[in-house]
Amino acid sequence: MADRYGNDVLSGDWRKPKNGRTVDIELEKGMVVEEPTSGFVGAVVRWEHGVVDLEDRFGKIRTYPMGPGFWVDGKPVSLVAPKKAGPAKKTKTASGSVAVDGVRARVARASRIYVEGRHDAELVERVWGDDLRIEGVVVEYLEGIDDLPAIVNRYQPGPGRRLGVLVDHLVEGSKESKIAAQVNNRHVLVVGHPFIDIWEAVKPSSVGIAEWPKIPYGEDWKKGVLKTFGWPATDQADVAAAWKHILSKVKSFADLDPALLGRVEELIDFVTMD
Repeated sequence: MADRYGNDVLSGDWRKPKNGRTVDIELEKGMVVEEPTSGFVGAVVRWEHGVVDLEDRFGKIRTYPMGPGFWVDGKPVSLVAPKKAGPAKKTKTASGSVAVDGVRARVARASRIYVEGRHDAELVERVWGDDLRIEGVVVEYLEGIDDLPAIVNRYQPGPGRRLGVLVDHLVEGSKESKIAAQVNNRHVLVVGHPFIDIWEAVKPSSVGIAEWPKIPYGEDWKKGVLKTFGWPATDQADVAAAWKHILSKVKSFADLDPALLGRVEELIDFVTMD
C-alpha cells in the first residue's frame, strides 16, 4: 500500500533548526556579521569588554554584546573574543644553552661553586640559574677570599666532591692571586676575572654608561662609582639599590664581558665532570 503521508516527520533529528545550530566563532577584523533581529549587516571593526562594533557599508557603526544571536554566511553563530596566545616557550636559557622544557631541578650534587660575594652569586644565578638547576650545582658566596685555603680544607674536596672558586681581580701580582696560589688540590679549580668588582663584568652599554670609571686606589670602589655617576652613595642601602638597577639590565650572557663568561662556564664544566 502506498504511504499517503510520506516519511515519518519525527524521524531523523527533528529538533535541529533549519539553519543549523549556533556555533562559537572567534572574532576577526573585517568579518561580515548580520544581526538578524534588526537586519543590520556590518564588518567587525573592534571588540573589547564584551561588546563588538560593526560598521556597515555606509560607515554607520553599531555596538552589540558579544555572544549568540548573530549570523555569519547565513548560519547562526555566537561571537567570542579570540583566545590570547600564551607566552612563547624559551628556546634558549640566559646563558645561551638550549632550554629544556618540563625538566625538574636535579638533586644537588656534593660539588659546589664558591664566589666571593652576594652580588657575584646573584649575577651567576641571573645568567646560569637554569643550567645550574638542571645540573644540580649549588652556588655559595664567601664574603671575600682571605681565608680561602682554610675554607678549602674544611670543605674536604675529593672525587665526586669538587670545588670551583670564582675570584674577583685575579691578575698577576694582586692579593687575590697570591691567596689563590696557596690552594693546591686537583679536586679544586680556582679561576678569576680581571675586574676589581663583579659590577665591572656587566657591559657598560647594557647599563647605559660609556664606561666603568677608574676609582683611585684605597677608595671604596662601589661608592666611588656611585659618586662618579652622581648616584646616592651614603650607605650600604644606596649600594644595594644601585646593584639592583645594574642587575636588572642583565638579560642574558650577551650583557656580560667574555672575560667572565668563559670562567663561569669553566667552573660549571669542572664541578659536573664526575
